[in-house]
Amino acid sequence: MTRNETIRNRLLGIITVILAIGALRASYPVTMPLAAAFVVIAAIWPIKPWLDRFLPPGLSYVATMLVLAVVVTGFTGAVYFSAAQVVSAFERSWDRLDVLYRHVSDWTASWGWSLDGEEGYRRLVGVARGLLQNIYTILGYLGFTALLVVFGLPEVPALRLKLRETFARDEQQEVLASIEAIAEKIRQYLGISTFTSLLTGVATGLYTLAVGLDLALVWGVLNFLLNYIPVVGNLVGIVPPTLFAFVQFQTKTAPAIVFLGLAAIQLAISNVVYPMLQGRSLALSPLAIIVALSFWSWVWGIAGAVLAVPLTAAIVITCDGFQSTQWIARLLSEPRRRE
Repeated sequence: MTRNETIRNRLLGIITVILAIGALRASYPVTMPLAAAFVVIAAIWPIKPWLDRFLPPGLSYVATMLVLAVVVTGFTGAVYFSAAQVVSAFERSWDRLDVLYRHVSDWTASWGWSLDGEEGYRRLVGVARGLLQNIYTILGYLGFTALLVVFGLPEVPALRLKLRETFARDEQQEVLASIEAIAEKIRQYLGISTFTSLLTGVATGLYTLAVGLDLALVWGVLNFLLNYIPVVGNLVGIVPPTLFAFVQFQTKTAPAIVFLGLAAIQLAISNVVYPMLQGRSLALSPLAIIVALSFWSWVWGIAGAVLAVPLTAAIVITCDGFQSTQWIARLLSEPRRRE
């Protein structure tokens, strides 16, 4: 291959990637639910073979879908419950929030940094409302995602037959091994994330209850949900209870105690418990996780942030299976992968 052909192929590859990213953003209503459905199917598929030992195939499929329905209903209810409670609590304290914002605005102005007064306040309110609207929009896609899961789950056993008809034996084994590895990584990630999220939620609820902050259950549920978003979710989960502490206690000491306590919980679980459980099994470097989080958030918003790690792990495993793209897998992986 000549030098000109190499340059041309690389340019075509770059153009293809740019077009693919643009297509992912433009086709969000379709591609995001598809990706979410893939993650869900990978997570719940082991339930069906286990149920097959006790139930006929048809009933085991129905039972698997019922388990999924219970989990989805629980998560949806938790999101609606926590969002509604937080909005209601802050709406009841709107006057106190306004006073708090004015105090903060005056304090920052004394240091030469303006929050633009009323205009800045309206922008903050607009950002909060936009965030809630984004969450409700994602919940609206749950129906389409559920439909994809319902029709996609029965196709899993037929996948091996379809691969046999499409690929040669060696290629078939490689593709199956990659798919199984991706599914295993997704299950492992979701399992550990669920455990650490539950631990974070319980610790947050107990701590806010101990310091006398109202809505302790809500703060626990909120942090449980936000912990599924790597890095950012841990930070965002501290903000609402800290702001509410300002509103409830109207002192500087109580919010500081709430902030420091919740920050300690997040740091302990994120930097000690989670790495100890996860180890290096995902093989993703911390920098790759942060970059992936930023990229997928830009592509699909909050849904992209939730799906960032599973999708990036899938990309790493796929790229590692081809010699021409192994450099991408090495770039995104922990150093151990290069040994």
